[in-house]
Amino acid sequence: MFRSLSLALALTLTSPTPPPDSALGAVEDLVLPVEDIIGEVESLDGSESESQQGDEVTVALTSDVLFALDKWRLTAKARQRLRQVAGQINAEGAGGEVRIEGHTDDQGADAYNDTLSQRRADAVRQVMEGLLTLPGVTLRARGFGESRPKVPNLAEGKPLPGNRARNRRVEIVYTIKR
Repeated sequence: MFRSLSLALALTLTSPTPPPDSALGAVEDLVLPVEDIIGEVESLDGSESESQQGDEVTVALTSDVLFALDKWRLTAKARQRLRQVAGQINAEGAGGEVRIEGHTDDQGADAYNDTLSQRRADAVRQVMEGLLTLPGVTLRARGFGESRPKVPNLAEGKPLPGNRARNRRVEIVYTIKR
């Protein structure tokens, strides 16, 4: 039995059948867009991350690092961390605009989340104004509410508390010098 199977397999592999006429045609090159690969470095607890796309660096700090729940007054720990981020921008930054973007999760009303995210972005901007020494820097703060989640807030209709925590964040975006 095995000899018959081996012989059949050998005949199939050594004598290919020609493709049908309907399978013959012009071969076209496939041209597909290539997207930038964005590497992200994240802290072990997921509370901070940094990514770079081209000349733009994004430092994301979850609201748990910066604020008490539903508050926009920065904690002492937050001020210390913002000093470190400002030092990084002062050392690596090219000047120009530094964007401070506030984000929330999907809990609560849209209007509430929009206001909270704007107030948090404004609070970070106020502290960063006093810490950035790089000439020619303009700070712009904007709140996005829940409109730009980093990860899904829900899976199969069920809340994901860890993801919601990652979505409650402030991102500081700046351009590096080349």
